[in-house]
Amino acid sequence: MEEFSKYVGMDVHKETIAVSVAEARGGEVRYLGEIANSSEAVQKLVKQLRRGDAQLSFCYEAGPCGYGIHRQLTELGWACQVVAPSLIPKKAGDRVKTDRRDSLSLARLHRAGELTAVWVPDGAQEALRDLTRAREDMKHLQRQAKQRLLAFLLRHGQSYDGKSNWTQAHHRWLESVKFSQSVQQIVFQEYVDTVKLLSQRVAALDQQMADAAGKSVWWPVIEALMALRGVSLLTATTIVAEIGDLKRFASAPQLMAYLGLVPSEHSSGGSKSRGGITKTGNGHVRRVLVEAAWTYRHPARKTACLQRRAERTSAAVQDRLCARYRSMEGRGKLKVQACTAVARELAGFIWAIGQALPQPATQAKGQ
Repeated sequence: MEEFSKYVGMDVHKETIAVSVAEARGGEVRYLGEIANSSEAVQKLVKQLRRGDAQLSFCYEAGPCGYGIHRQLTELGWACQVVAPSLIPKKAGDRVKTDRRDSLSLARLHRAGELTAVWVPDGAQEALRDLTRAREDMKHLQRQAKQRLLAFLLRHGQSYDGKSNWTQAHHRWLESVKFSQSVQQIVFQEYVDTVKLLSQRVAALDQQMADAAGKSVWWPVIEALMALRGVSLLTATTIVAEIGDLKRFASAPQLMAYLGLVPSEHSSGGSKSRGGITKTGNGHVRRVLVEAAWTYRHPARKTACLQRRAERTSAAVQDRLCARYRSMEGRGKLKVQACTAVARELAGFIWAIGQALPQPATQAKGQ
């Protein structure tokens, strides 16, 4: 680890930043106080700390304030780590938490090299990630609006006799629904209009995401991932936007652990106990991978689209994952457990594809 003369721990909040400094090689750890969370205050802090040609290294926890401080400090030429909050060592008996204590602890642990840095995307990468997350949020609102509409209809004895909801036939049936009370008709129409509006928003974001992915430096990776069965443009873009450079993972198991797809374990002495998956790390990618894994329950249909996508990858990959699901189901495993296992193995193939492709001309910084 590179040697610095001062290690700065910052507890960042919306309006303030608590700052502590740990001197190098066992020196004192002191609390400097609070500063405003603004670029001017951070620049003034750097100017104050760099007196005497000191070499500075900063750190702060990842949180809702984003990566603005990291980008400002790196542009000024200083080392800065954004730390994973869940991996910060903590004393089990310590029940007092304050901003002062947090910043002192960060400075001390940063000097000791006990902190784990998260990957920090560049501006373009973060923009693509914001787009995929906005689409995910809008889809969630759409599902809620549909549930509210169906609940309203059920409460008033209006039931659709068709095979499935939200088809063209179902929408035609919705247009024919009438209520005796004018107020109820207004409420019903508001629910219907909300569903239509949110559906339009989702479609618009899908188009925006397709355009942004096609213009991204990561498009070769996205296109290669789409060769895998169950991995659509949305899934591939989400994987790339959330993970970034797949080459930063030394092995496939490391990627699986990052996505929280490995079994949890609590073993002590001669007893060994394994539980469900850890569900740590990036939940967005874990969700889309599990959704993709459900397509491996059945043999692939030989449609023209699937055939074109299969030409860009080995057929053995698809057969292996289908066989994996059938094997686990044959041993009596639940469908959700089998699909989770397939998702874990699918992450391994995604890692292998990332290793085989050349790095893009511009990529995000980070570990």
